[in-house]
Amino acid sequence: MPKLVVMGVAGSGKSAFGARLAEALGCTLLEGDDFHLEKSQDKMRNGIALADHDREPWLARLGQLMASHSGDLVLACSALKRRYRDQLRSFVPELKFVYIDIDVATAAQRVGSRSGHLFPKNLVTSQFAALESPVGETGVFEVSALLAPSAQVHAVVQWLAATGEIFPSRSAA
Repeated sequence: MPKLVVMGVAGSGKSAFGARLAEALGCTLLEGDDFHLEKSQDKMRNGIALADHDREPWLARLGQLMASHSGDLVLACSALKRRYRDQLRSFVPELKFVYIDIDVATAAQRVGSRSGHLFPKNLVTSQFAALESPVGETGVFEVSALLAPSAQVHAVVQWLAATGEIFPSRSAA
């Protein structure tokens, strides 16, 4: 039973891709942003980047939610630093990550075009500054943010099938 984190910087498409992937896999999607503390949401709305101590209780809550969930699960979560990913892995040791790779300009353009989102465009560069690439870590698959959504889903489903996490016939992606 796979439990996956769709990760990347703001604007990479975590939420939209996570929803498509969860649908393709027939599983639950958790939107990580929904579980930030109110004071962290206020900071982001005011253009203040979160510090590690702001993320600690959020990551703990996400880890607990994943660990207590029976069945397959996709979590959309930035998971920018190795220690954040390790904190999540401490709750779900076989956790897999799908890293959506994107460039700064495209991420900033995407964030700038969103309305009603708690994360402002001026914080995009802080996300890239905090990002520790997960490429090379065990259980990580990299996908380009510039691929068509169907190609992203197909690539991840194929990876999961190759790792024995799912049977190839499980999804029509």
